[in-house]
Amino acid sequence: MFFDRDTIPSVDAGYKATRKVLAHDENLMIVEVTFEKDADGAPHTHPHEQASYVVSGEILFRLDGEEKHMKKGDSVFIPGNVPHCLRALTDAVVIDVFTPERKDFLK
Repeated sequence: MFFDRDTIPSVDAGYKATRKVLAHDENLMIVEVTFEKDADGAPHTHPHEQASYVVSGEILFRLDGEEKHMKKGDSVFIPGNVPHCLRALTDAVVIDVFTPERKDFLK
């Protein structure tokens, strides 16, 4: 399957963020998330495993009580059901990969 990024609508993800589901099937999902400076997401968990890659900007990522200043090129792995969140220190773009797919992102 092919997905054309330019035809995928941005969805308001809350907390000064938008997201685009770039590609997915039931086992895997790739999502582009764009954060405005000072976006501050609430700590949350989900059963999906997640890997995140910082495409641009700088973020403060919180994973299970540990904080890490991340910048372009940095990445993080989040096991399922582990609390995490981030705060955008600048405008930022992050690619999130989930397994299995986040069905809640498809509604």
